[in-house]
Amino acid sequence: MIDWAQVDEMKLEMGAGFKEVAVMFLDEVGEVISRIEAGPAPGTLGAELHFLKGAALNLGFSDFADLCERGEKLALQNREGDIDLANLLMCYRASREVFRAGVKLDAA
Repeated sequence: MIDWAQVDEMKLEMGAGFKEVAVMFLDEVGEVISRIEAGPAPGTLGAELHFLKGAALNLGFSDFADLCERGEKLALQNREGDIDLANLLMCYRASREVFRAGVKLDAA
């Protein structure tokens, strides 16, 4: 679910600012997740999933990144209706909780 080697690499790169950067990433991802939950504007889902995939890879959310990539590919094929958004959102929430516990961020 979480690529802890990626998280460790990010910690090394960011040093003392890691937690601040991680919280910022989670906030930005949360905004996109909220838009998806509300129903993305027509034609924007692929771009939203592309952004989420990049953020997920940075944070080490490997399973979530995979789901975002699959969804992005479907969106590019004009098959947005085939994207399992419920599973994608569930994976994000689970990954976020594991990540927050693993890096000891306050629950939100």
